[in-house]
Amino acid sequence: QVQLVESGGGLVQPGGSLRLSCAASRTVFGIYDMNWYRQPLGKQREVAAQITRGGDAIVADSVKGRFTISADTDENTVILQMDNLKPEDTAVYYCNAVPPPWIHGMQEVWGQGTLVTVSA
Repeated sequence: QVQLVESGGGLVQPGGSLRLSCAASRTVFGIYDMNWYRQPLGKQREVAAQITRGGDAIVADSVKGRFTISADTDENTVILQMDNLKPEDTAVYYCNAVPPPWIHGMQEVWGQGTLVTVSA
């Protein structure tokens, strides 16, 4: 089973940038769907961005044009580059790996979460 280790969260002013990293313990690209979720305090968890096992990269409408998801295949790391951050982006961000549903015995995996706070 793969393990995920997140880093990069912190406090940033509105309009600033942060780079989140999700380092996987082994190869994930082409095997797992890789997702970045976020959960604002007191609200439901939502998808911010994902890279499918087929290689497609997408972002949610709420962050389109500001967030970019990418894969560093050499380091088995998923990157979420966040630019022009807004207070409403404040949330705990979680990395998530979803195995192919036709492969039995493989479980969905979550990182520990990293807090992003956007405030003046």
